[in-house]
Amino acid sequence: MAGMKSSRRCSCSVLVLLLIHLGAALEVPLDPKILDELPQPPTITNQSPKDYIIDPRDNILIQCDAKGNPAPRFSWTRNGTHFNIDKDPRVIMKPDSGTLLIDIVGGGKAETYEGEYQCTARNDRGTAVSNQIVIRQSRSPMWAKEKIEPKMVQEGTSLVLHCDPPSGLPPPIIFWMDNSMQRFTQDARVSQGLNGDLYFSNVQPEDTRADYICYARFNHTQTIQQKQPISVKVMTLNAVNETYGVYSNGTELFGDSLVGERRPNILTPKGSSSRKTVLRGQILYLECIAEGLPTPVISWTKEGGELPAHRVSEINFKKTLKIIRVSEADAGKYRCTAKNYLGTSSHVITVHVKAAPYWINEPKNLVLSPGEDGSLICRAHGNPKPTITWMVNSFPIDNAPSDISRKIMDDTISFAKVQVSSSAVYQCNASNVHGYLLANAFVNVLAETPRMLSEPDQVYQVIANKPALLDCAFFGSPIPQIQWFKDNQGSVLHGESYMLHENGTLEIAFAQKNDSGIYTCVATNTHGVVQNRAVLQIKDPTTIIKQPRYQSVQTMGTATFECKVKHDSTLSPTIIWLKNNEELPDDSRHRPSGDVLTILDVSEEDQGSYTCVVNTTLDTNSATAVLTVLARPSTPASTHDRPDPPADLELTNPRDRSVQLSWIPGEEHNSPTGKFVIEYEEDQFEPGVWRHLADVEGIETTAELQLSPFVNYIFRVVAVNEIGRSEPSLPSEHYYTQPAAPDENPSGVEGLGTDPNNLVITWEPLKGVQHNGPGLTYKVSWRQKVGDDEWTSVLVANVSKYIVSGTPEFSPYELKVQAFNSFGAAPKPEVVTGYSGEDLPMVAPSNVRVHVVNSTLAKVHWDPVPPKTVRGFLKGYKIYYRKQGSLIKRNKRHTEMKILTFSGDKSHGMLPGLEPFSLYKLNVRVFNGKGEGPASADVTLRTPEGVPSSPEYLKITSPMLDSLTLQWAPPLHPNGILKGYTLKYQPINSTHELGPLVEITIPAENETTWTLRNLNYSTRYKFYLNAFTSVGAGSKLTEEAITVMDEGNGPLDKLQMNASQAFIVLRDLLPETVYNVRIVAESQAGQLRSKDERFETRPPAMASRQVDIATQGWFIGLMCAIALLILILLIVCFIKRNKGGKYPVKEKEDAHADPEIQPMKEDDGAFGEYRSLESDTEDHKPLKGSRTPSDGTVKKGVSDDSLVDYGEGGEGQFNEDGSFIGQYSGKKEKETVEGNESSEAPSPVNAMNSFV
Repeated sequence: MAGMKSSRRCSCSVLVLLLIHLGAALEVPLDPKILDELPQPPTITNQSPKDYIIDPRDNILIQCDAKGNPAPRFSWTRNGTHFNIDKDPRVIMKPDSGTLLIDIVGGGKAETYEGEYQCTARNDRGTAVSNQIVIRQSRSPMWAKEKIEPKMVQEGTSLVLHCDPPSGLPPPIIFWMDNSMQRFTQDARVSQGLNGDLYFSNVQPEDTRADYICYARFNHTQTIQQKQPISVKVMTLNAVNETYGVYSNGTELFGDSLVGERRPNILTPKGSSSRKTVLRGQILYLECIAEGLPTPVISWTKEGGELPAHRVSEINFKKTLKIIRVSEADAGKYRCTAKNYLGTSSHVITVHVKAAPYWINEPKNLVLSPGEDGSLICRAHGNPKPTITWMVNSFPIDNAPSDISRKIMDDTISFAKVQVSSSAVYQCNASNVHGYLLANAFVNVLAETPRMLSEPDQVYQVIANKPALLDCAFFGSPIPQIQWFKDNQGSVLHGESYMLHENGTLEIAFAQKNDSGIYTCVATNTHGVVQNRAVLQIKDPTTIIKQPRYQSVQTMGTATFECKVKHDSTLSPTIIWLKNNEELPDDSRHRPSGDVLTILDVSEEDQGSYTCVVNTTLDTNSATAVLTVLARPSTPASTHDRPDPPADLELTNPRDRSVQLSWIPGEEHNSPTGKFVIEYEEDQFEPGVWRHLADVEGIETTAELQLSPFVNYIFRVVAVNEIGRSEPSLPSEHYYTQPAAPDENPSGVEGLGTDPNNLVITWEPLKGVQHNGPGLTYKVSWRQKVGDDEWTSVLVANVSKYIVSGTPEFSPYELKVQAFNSFGAAPKPEVVTGYSGEDLPMVAPSNVRVHVVNSTLAKVHWDPVPPKTVRGFLKGYKIYYRKQGSLIKRNKRHTEMKILTFSGDKSHGMLPGLEPFSLYKLNVRVFNGKGEGPASADVTLRTPEGVPSSPEYLKITSPMLDSLTLQWAPPLHPNGILKGYTLKYQPINSTHELGPLVEITIPAENETTWTLRNLNYSTRYKFYLNAFTSVGAGSKLTEEAITVMDEGNGPLDKLQMNASQAFIVLRDLLPETVYNVRIVAESQAGQLRSKDERFETRPPAMASRQVDIATQGWFIGLMCAIALLILILLIVCFIKRNKGGKYPVKEKEDAHADPEIQPMKEDDGAFGEYRSLESDTEDHKPLKGSRTPSDGTVKKGVSDDSLVDYGEGGEGQFNEDGSFIGQYSGKKEKETVEGNESSEAPSPVNAMNSFV
């Protein structure tokens, strides 16, 4: 019977639990005691690099270290022959090492010791060799003496300053500096190439200087060599002829013709294409430097593919493409394009990727027991394919002593039934023209008695229901057989409750109390037996039998949390209290005392979650409750509340996959319980997480719970009413279900490759409670859907993905994934279909045709590609199209390439948004999930003419009495050949009604102005202008304007005014009429005329019914009241004066004024009927007539002042051009008048003012 009280009766049943060696190679533990005692062939542990460049001023250190038992002996060869170090006093070999120290500082010459060295380490078990170490001394030669002529170059031409550094070892680092040791600033125009030369895309006058110096830095010898300075003089075109006469004798002259802006040209590499070879794993540098004016911009693309996103970078102002960790996939054609606005130039570099040998399977050391089998595999790739050669103990294997246990098959050596004499060190050499790999791998045949590596009598303490792991580390040759016994019983431990690992560890998945005892591990092989003991103690888990409960406390109240703990009697728990998962605040009001936490004088800052954490040396447990702080209520609290948590949970009627849970409901607080929510926690997969299990009606107090195998459950119950949820109940006892085979398989099985030669199988792993038992694995099976009857399967651990390699591109596969555990398999899985990885489509769509629908729309047809050539899921087709230019302008300025995508298996598509009367080129490409296929051949598309857009603008100029002049600009988008313009116009009367429409056709031959004559004076006209092609007319542009009433050619009305007047009122004007006005100052010396100003009179006022208020009773009464008030006021003033009050004579005198300079009274009616445009604040309707801005607004006049603001006339003057600059004052300051002195201000000129 399953359940928490079930026990294993392992003491009676017996089955053998063995660890059996199946012929795998023996692994020697890293325990120093074992390593020191076991014989071992030599192993090279440290050596100098293959290509070793030395500083000729320092001593030479050639490293070679090795380990082995017995300790290895060392010797050297030089250039293929034995190197007798005893005969050379300058060569010393370090003790217990093969490292050579060659004395150079003491007088030796480094070049004497250049050559190829190889170290040999040997002992009784075999011989290991190092790589072939080539010693070369570094060299830093100086530049050869040379005479460098000055460079004279015309502004704008290209220039290359050659460095030509001396060959050094290793090659030097090149940089350019001036005499002040300052590096030249480089940019897109001036930069250094990979060969060290300095390139100028175009020279500028600031490039003139006499100290361009190339430096070579040899890092190995820490020296810098300097080239002779190069002088560069940049001449403008005016200085060429003068300078040429001076410098022509033996001087190099560049750019002897006028150099202007030009399209780019590639300076390096030369020609239209080049080749470059790079080795796998190295850094690839592709360089492209161009000249041109303006300075070209470089861009890089890879034909038929994309640049590797995470390994590529553009350096040296995009002139160099850098790809790190080069692989075979980086081979191909790379195009660099130099571009300025005058054109482009490109160069194609074909990259070939070769490879020095690299390991696929490097041979590993092999430790075998006598009579066992094994193999050494030496597998390497490269381009060209490397040659594999074998040696044994540093001798070619063909010349080595024969060994009947050894069989050579190309890159593999197989061993069968080896003996101790078969021990040796094997060397594998994989080489091609680009390099070699050398690996040492020994075969060590050992016959050793078993040894125990674990500590004896080790005590293991484990919490019940947790896994117990008992160590039994061992070594022996042959590999010993491991057996476990308990409590001195004669039977080997057995059964599904135990799992024996390859390293000898015994695992008890769910340890119970009756598993406590003494366990014995026994290791046995043909050479002996050894054993070790371990003590297992099973402890009761630490549980919280009374958890802290939710509390809501009013401020200044007291909160108390309890945390009662049950634990194993041999363990001492400690309880820590946390607030919001952090330490309690340092506050005397928080008083933890063991399993009780008290908070005094509760405040709002105390609100939060409180957790008690119980720790022992073996386990931990915790429980959390929330404290809510309430304000003190002003009204009585509601009698309704959430229910109290259920109590006294009990488990009964246990079965393999179910148990009955019962509980006692808590207080409902006047709100009936609607339901109970049952939750569970398991401690193996998601400890500490409570999951929903079931809902039960509020009237029930028991529930039959359906459970999963191999889960250690605890349960709790939450009551729910209309107010809310109760706090959870205290958890139940643990309930453990017995393991079983999985009930279900993973879901969401899919297969989709990421590369053309793989298939990635993915699935949703089973959740923890779905494992049903220990040792969960998945059996992943696949086969080709067509032509493959056999399933290929592999067992994988608890993962969610498996990658199948070496699949054909985009082939359908049948897939299935089945779950297994230690107790069996899940039901038969469902078979799904997946596909291996896609590759780029192979061919382009063919027979591309274009049908022009109209001037902006075309229909493109193509023949779909064969399905087999798609090599993936057909996603659709893409049309790449670009406007080559307009058929009018014939320009070659290409626009940006546009792409239109058509999803699915289409054979045609519409191409909208084209520009009329234009030339396009397009191609079609198919694409799948991997990317796009090749492009079809380009097809040319010519769109027909369309209707033009509206003219760019229309404005009215030069308004006259009977004529107006129109100006406009041609349409921005003529969309064809313009035939002409259609001009329509009609008058607008004072009631805004439109008159008859007149139409004029204007030819397009450079006509952008037109004058209309015989128009009515002072009349508003509305104009409509549009352009037309042979297809039709485009959209209209409208404008309005007014002819003027008078231009001054006929007799004019004149009004005279004296020199002291600052304004005059014009009467008897026509309503809604435009007038010109000017002021002329006349004197005996002549006339000065002001600028003309224009204004428009208002439209006549609408008549309205007037009521004679003089006959109204209310008006008569009001007037009588006012008269009475005035009479009373006069009487009061008279009385006051008679009593001696003084009348302000001064104010009375100030009130007198010169009648000639008095302003006009308002009662003359001058301001009620007419207005000037400048003083109009009510109607801002714009005039579109003569002398107005093109936007139709009317500018303000000389003054913004209203006539009613002007007082007596002040001084007035005229500028030389006749414009009036009179000074106005809104109110003249009153002054005391003495005698008969005139108050009129003198005028600078005695002139008559008149309107002319």
